[in-house]
Amino acid sequence: MLFLVLSIFCSVIVGVIFKITRKYATNPTQIVAFNYVFALLLCYFVFSPDLSEVKSNAPWGIYSLIGVLLPVVFLFLVASIRYMGIVKTDTAQRLSLFIPILAAWFIFKEEFNAYKVFGLVIGFLALLLILKKQSDNTENKWIYPAVVLFGFGIIDILFKQIALYTTLPYTTSLFVVFCIALVIALLIVVYEVVFKKVKFESKNILFGGLVGLFNFGNILFYLKAHQAFSDNPSTVFAGMNMGVIILGSLIGLFFFKEKLSKINFVGIFLALIAIILIVISQIQ
Repeated sequence: MLFLVLSIFCSVIVGVIFKITRKYATNPTQIVAFNYVFALLLCYFVFSPDLSEVKSNAPWGIYSLIGVLLPVVFLFLVASIRYMGIVKTDTAQRLSLFIPILAAWFIFKEEFNAYKVFGLVIGFLALLLILKKQSDNTENKWIYPAVVLFGFGIIDILFKQIALYTTLPYTTSLFVVFCIALVIALLIVVYEVVFKKVKFESKNILFGGLVGLFNFGNILFYLKAHQAFSDNPSTVFAGMNMGVIILGSLIGLFFFKEKLSKINFVGIFLALIAIILIVISQIQ
């Protein structure tokens, strides 16, 4: 259970760091880029990937697609935290689990039971209520959490495809993906510095290091939680998604004083119900 709690904590802290960076006039692109520098170093020293095992027949198409999506969606996540807050962003990110479920239904023709159908319906309703604009909120940018939801949902589908490629250890594939993500992030940084005259500042390295540390911690402890609960993966699935929504909501409301309407609260509650139904559907 400790690994699961640590994974939830690390996931929420990433959002907290980006919320704090607003006070220091930081550059999110540079932070995201250095996040992958530190995540790569940690991945290398902790997992010790054997890159000699990576052959030409590896799923490079999937690696490349995830490598491009990760930094791009990450930047949308930063923007979502800025305009919509931690509560709505974390909830939208966790509701992204419905994207691979819908793909399994419509693309892979997986059979669905009543629990899963009701979970999807309630999850969709929850999303509408969570993203509903308050009348006095002129900065409501629903497009950002929407991209976060769909982006992380697609990334989740692609990571599941990588997990099916058993020729390579999953952690080695993860290292390769991080390498590609770093290259893409650095290209965006170079573009901003050269063409938009954005200054390169050392404070972004510090924040990037913190994000990379907790980003990697989230992955490491999540994998360890699955190992600890290998006979009951639904516990990890439910605990992770519900834990992030609850902890993220508490921090957003009480620490950052984010404003939510009664309808938003109903949406968050329905999101938790939807996750519970999905977990029940997997047990049945």
